[in-house]
Amino acid sequence: MRFRTWHMLVFIACLTLLSGWIVLPGSTLDIGGFKHNHPVREGLDLQGGLQVLLQANPPAGQKVDKDTLAGTRDTIERRVNALGVSEPLIQTRGNNQIVVELPGIKDPQDAISTLKDTALLEIIDPQGQQLPPGTVVRTTLGVPGENGAATPAASPAASPGATPVGATPAASPVASPAASPVAATANTPSPTPTPTGPVYTTVISGKDLKDAYRGTGQNGQVVVVFELKGNAANKFYDYTSSHIGQPMSIVVDKKVISSPTIQASISNQGEITGVSATEAEQLAIQLKAGALGVPLDVVSSQTVGPSLGRDSIDRSLVAGIIGLGAVALFMIIYYRLPGILSVIALLIYTLLTFALFKVIPVTLTLAGIAGFILSIGMAVDANVLIFSRMKEELRTGKTLSHAIEAGFDHAWPSIRDSNISTMITCAILYWFGQFTGASIITGFALTLFVGVAVSMFTAITVTRTFLRLMVDAGLINSSWWLGMNAAELAALAAGD
Repeated sequence: MRFRTWHMLVFIACLTLLSGWIVLPGSTLDIGGFKHNHPVREGLDLQGGLQVLLQANPPAGQKVDKDTLAGTRDTIERRVNALGVSEPLIQTRGNNQIVVELPGIKDPQDAISTLKDTALLEIIDPQGQQLPPGTVVRTTLGVPGENGAATPAASPAASPGATPVGATPAASPVASPAASPVAATANTPSPTPTPTGPVYTTVISGKDLKDAYRGTGQNGQVVVVFELKGNAANKFYDYTSSHIGQPMSIVVDKKVISSPTIQASISNQGEITGVSATEAEQLAIQLKAGALGVPLDVVSSQTVGPSLGRDSIDRSLVAGIIGLGAVALFMIIYYRLPGILSVIALLIYTLLTFALFKVIPVTLTLAGIAGFILSIGMAVDANVLIFSRMKEELRTGKTLSHAIEAGFDHAWPSIRDSNISTMITCAILYWFGQFTGASIITGFALTLFVGVAVSMFTAITVTRTFLRLMVDAGLINSSWWLGMNAAELAALAAGD
């Protein structure tokens, strides 16, 4: 027993040191960049940012099913990741809405535009015409003809909806001859008017993209570079080879961005020029992430200031310190030595839990901090059950060591059942929060779940190990140290 107890103490000490190293801020002793890669992740309500509620607005005759909404959510997530936002939250709400939370965002309007615009890229055959920028066109998918040019497909109808784009970020450093479009306004278009007029053939579209990124043209201007997949590159080469000296039009969301004249054969790479630096970055993100499966409307957007978050953190810390201090004082006064050991175990619990928050990782929100503080109370509650049971065992005349073991063994079923019930409730709350898009619920449920799980370990293992060592070392020689009062000790001595 003693050998196993000392082994457990060493394990607890190592775990505590590791957790303390993870929790402590700064880059001191940062092994392999681990601490740098696992910072404290603050949610929208703590560091400020943007919250947007988007609602699907499908064209007449198109239904928004679960798969379409999930695919649209995935596309938005890829766009948000390309924006470089730390710890974003993108989740569906109900059957037709998507909630997007972007902590730390600096330009809300550009972010909203990047999220909601469809950005369907097409390069069309303008049939020898120099279509001016801004022209709204109807398109249909083309197939290679006998001379290598694209010819219209059987149906002259406009291509329905948006087409997903591959998003493999593997840019090639070697540029093939690129189109040099005339200056154009490429601010990612808003929903365009219903197009009329001739139907133009689409040579390649967004689904043929391998990558898209901001680059620099031959004259130092900002461009959007797009790379094509194998078959699409061959088709584009065949088309440009047979149309040298003729115009082609680059179209985004059915609106002409530019109509350059083909100067040479173009294979796997081309350029879109005439864009500002901001527009190029935004357009590249949208093209690479893919077109949305369904048009989206902004139902609401809210900017949260970081000052609210700082104030919330400060108040939460004060509340946590006061609550922890009051609980520690009660435990020490009422249970004496076990109370002191439970406070030490509670500090270890706090380190372990917060380290897990950084490693998992958990994005801390104000509700999440509330869940963490509540889990501290759950951890203390387990110790109260154990120590009360120990006192009952002492009243029956058992020795100190037997009373400690019996206290833990008999209290465990109650602790196990109550904590598992709480964890099941947390799981239900987390699922409900995910379904409704309520991040305040998911944050609370996740931190409470992790905290309760860790509290079961510290209450049963850590406190028990400390008490065993105290008894084995002979440091506890009276039941008074375990919280027995004078009347109880007198009755115990008299054998009552």
